Amino acid sequence: MTAAVATLVVTAEEAGLRLDRWFKRHFPDLGHARLERLLRTGQVRIDGKRAKAGARVVAGESVRIPPLGEAPEPRARPRAGVATEDRQLVQTLVLYRDDEVLALNKPPGLAVQGGTGTVRHLDAMLDALRFGCAERPRLVHRLDRDTS
Repeated sequence: MTAAVATLVVTAEEAGLRLDRWFKRHFPDLGHARLERLLRTGQVRIDGKRAKAGARVVAGESVRIPPLGEAPEPRARPRAGVATEDRQLVQTLVLYRDDEVLALNKPPGLAVQGGTGTVRHLDAMLDALRFGCAERPRLVHRLDRDTS
């Protein structure tokens, strides 16, 4: 992690990457939420301009890296694991998958995220969709409980 403002130049091999994935390559210990906060507050810039996580980097662009400090200790999240019934269910919901995207057909009645009194939800089942990948899938869009 960086202790002072730094500037890195995008290489030809990195051209076309999303900015968030470019950051993951250079700073693997930087969490997604922290990167989003740095982007939202304008601390990360591409050629002096504010940038969003989905922006595609171009070879030769300069990326401003704010002071990142030391990597925080990872918080241990207690995960009970995915019940066999839920594991089987969520794997049948997969409509499309490749190295970047996973699309699911969420049935009505299944909440996407937990909340007050909601213990069974799609977000809790995502560990069953790793398919051998180390990184856990993340939600990018969510539907209401009753929407399929």
